[in-house]
Amino acid sequence: MVVKFADRLARLSPGDVSAIVQMAWEDRTAFETIEDRFAWSESDVIRLMRHELRPSSFRLWRERMRGRTTKHRALRSPDMKFDDRTVADHRRANG
Repeated sequence: MVVKFADRLARLSPGDVSAIVQMAWEDRTAFETIEDRFAWSESDVIRLMRHELRPSSFRLWRERMRGRTTKHRALRSPDMKFDDRTVADHRRANG
């Protein structure tokens, strides 16, 4: 059964939506971390950002994310010495 975006969005608390948006803006938090924590894929996050942000803010975010290697674990250099799961640990939904 395919669950519609609107239904999936309705299941998120305002705190979850806020956490996903904040994690999506962060350079160090990979989309995989968001998927691990919330079961939202990169394409889901893009749809959420389009829904939650003003059009101009969405365009700025998309331009910023385009080609950013830190947003995808597989593209990261092995020299990067941070764990985005740890960086994002404080992103807990609060209601």
